[in-house]
Amino acid sequence: MGRENIEAALTMEMRRGTIVLVCLCCLDEPVHGYGLVEQLAEKGIPVESNTLYPLLRRLSSQGLLEDRWDTSSSKPRKYYCITDEGKRVRDALAKQWNHMSDAMKDIMKDVG
Repeated sequence: MGRENIEAALTMEMRRGTIVLVCLCCLDEPVHGYGLVEQLAEKGIPVESNTLYPLLRRLSSQGLLEDRWDTSSSKPRKYYCITDEGKRVRDALAKQWNHMSDAMKDIMKDVG
C-alpha cells in the first residue's frame, strides 16, 4: 500500500471517528439528510450520503435524534433534529473532544 493510500485510509478513519459529534453539533434545527451533506461540505467536512444516512438512522434509533417526514412538497423529505438526550450526549462528547484536542496539541507541539 502506497503512502498516499495509507494517509487516505487513516484520514478516513479519523473522520469516521468524529462524524457522530459533527452531526450532533449541526442538528439543533431540523435539517434533511442532503441538506446536512451540503452543510458539512461547506464547512470542509465532506461526507458521502451512503455514510451519513445510516448514521442518522442509527442515531435516531438510539434516541439521540428525532426524525419526521415533510410531505408538503412533491418530494417528501425526512428531517432530523437533536433530542434532549442527544444534547446531553453531544455535551459529553464535546467535553471529551476538547480534552483530547488539548492533549493532542500538547503532544504535537514539537511535531513539524
